Amino acid sequence: MTEGELDLKRIDLRKTVYEICTAEPEAAGILKDLGFTSITEPGMLQTAGRFMTIPKASAMRKIPMERIIEEFKNKGYEVEEI
Repeated sequence: MTEGELDLKRIDLRKTVYEICTAEPEAAGILKDLGFTSITEPGMLQTAGRFMTIPKASAMRKIPMERIIEEFKNKGYEVEEI
C-alpha cells in the first residue's frame, strides 16, 4: 500500500445507506447534495436507510450511478462497485 492509498476513504455499494453513513458521516452530505434530500430528514436514515442501498436509491430517484460514483471519487472516496 502506498502512502496515498492510506488516505483514501472507501464506499462499498453493497452496504446499506445506513451502514455507509454511519462509517462515513460525510457521505450523508454528499448524497443530499446529489439530490437524496430525504436522507437528512429525522429518522429517515434509521428507517429506510437500513435496507436501502445507493444503487436502489439511484434507481428510485433517477439519479445516474455514474454521477454518484464520480461525486464520491471527487470527494476522495474509492467506490467498490457491485
